[in-house]
Amino acid sequence: MNRFAALIDRLAYEPSRNAKLRQMTEYFRTTPDPDRGYALAALTGALSFTHVKPALIRTLISDRVDPELFAMSYDYVGDLSETVALMWPILPEQREAVEAPSLSEVVTTLASLGKSQAPAQLTRWLDTLDETGRWALLKLVTGSLRIGVSARLAKTSVAALGGIEANDVELVWPGLEPPYEELFAWVEGRGEKPANTNAAPFRPVMLSHAIEEPELAALNPDEYFAEWKWDGIRVQAVAGTDADGKHVARLYSRTGEDISKSFPELCDTLKFNGAIDGELLVVRDDRVQTFNVLQQRLNRKTLSAKLIEEFPAHLRAYDLLAHDGEDLRALTLAERRPRLEALAKALDEPRISLSPIIAFKDWPQLIAARSDPASAGAGDDADAVEGVMLKRRDALYVPGRPKGPWWKWKRDPAIVDAVLMYAQRGHGKRSSYYSDYTFGVWTEGEDGAQLVPVGKAYFGFTDEELVDIDKFVRNHTVNRFGPVREVVHEPNQGLVFEVAFEGLQRSTRHRSGVAMRFPRISRLRWDKRPVDADRLETLEKMLAPSR
Repeated sequence: MNRFAALIDRLAYEPSRNAKLRQMTEYFRTTPDPDRGYALAALTGALSFTHVKPALIRTLISDRVDPELFAMSYDYVGDLSETVALMWPILPEQREAVEAPSLSEVVTTLASLGKSQAPAQLTRWLDTLDETGRWALLKLVTGSLRIGVSARLAKTSVAALGGIEANDVELVWPGLEPPYEELFAWVEGRGEKPANTNAAPFRPVMLSHAIEEPELAALNPDEYFAEWKWDGIRVQAVAGTDADGKHVARLYSRTGEDISKSFPELCDTLKFNGAIDGELLVVRDDRVQTFNVLQQRLNRKTLSAKLIEEFPAHLRAYDLLAHDGEDLRALTLAERRPRLEALAKALDEPRISLSPIIAFKDWPQLIAARSDPASAGAGDDADAVEGVMLKRRDALYVPGRPKGPWWKWKRDPAIVDAVLMYAQRGHGKRSSYYSDYTFGVWTEGEDGAQLVPVGKAYFGFTDEELVDIDKFVRNHTVNRFGPVREVVHEPNQGLVFEVAFEGLQRSTRHRSGVAMRFPRISRLRWDKRPVDADRLETLEKMLAPSR
């Protein structure tokens, strides 16, 4: 455990990507199985402990130190694991009495313990470890490392052990489980390449880079396909036949999470052998609904026939990764696309449709299509379009985020001017500043024009602007509600924010009747009077019509 703690401690303070790679590769080279396998699982987010959650850790520390002191310390530090690790009271002789556990001991023990046994065992380990070890233990069990290492980077460091390509590790990854002994044996030349025996395996997804209009000039439009960027969630629909001859169908999120149980009616339509990459949407009355509608179907613990009928799941397909036992990822997109079109036609399934190609000859024509999807072929589905995707015709399907083959070009965000109404102190490094803001727009009330809240935001501004806003909040507080300050917001006195957001939805939980999606502060309007901020009617006009 101490070696793992030292590794993630170094990684947390190391800004260089290449240095992180070297540190992880050296750790995997010098650490025996199964510890290194469980370390890899931790770094890739593959570990989960059912009976150890943040609430349990808060309970344990509250039994050791004054709760008020812990609350103040946690507010200042901003990280639960770090706060507990530093505050945990322990005598030196206690630490020396018991040997620190190994990483594999921690993982296997927690996996076998019941809910009632976990608190005592976690306490014993915290008594054994030093500050860094306690921090690493708590980071491990909560699954929140936050050390600047992505799953892709961790897999790349394993690939470096044997001088193989990171993509080769990505391709075998879905069939592996911790502690990955067969993976290490393969990359070190001691074993065969792991084989995936899953009848419907997940395949690592290919991701895109953002692009803006000025960057288009460097690209040749003849080399790219363009598609609509749908406002749903990325999924992979996979189907195959298992060893017993049974048809198996799975629906995965882009991270590989099996979400089949949440969308059984869609899985029932996967009558093929292969893997489709696409977007999960809700299609109602032959119209693609906005993400706000899809959101009402997501993360439901129970499914009813009424819910499935009201929010029917749909797969908008835009790539074919495998078909009838053939891996198509090494083919170009221009070769894969006809195969996808043929499969969609053969399936003839209403719940599965092709993502249409946008016809364009040059960049000005695509710019116009992005600005007005309804007139460029999206029709009634335009409300669910959040931009366009550019994909090279000769692009292979490779895991990760290679720069160049795929570009995403989202539509410009909506902008409104809103008035700051309330402010709350931030957390961690922002605990000394009022950095969380509630803002509103004008509407007509019984006593004339009044402000109604329409959103909250805590990012989008610079550190210098944060200092200026904090000063304004402190100097113009008119009321206090616990940790929240009400800031002056009169027609001629107050602070106006230019707020950017991705969309609006109707809401019964907000007094204004609307809620913003992904709001952020894009500009401080010191030049504008609050009375000149936008009105609620402006936002209501932006709402997509209810269907």
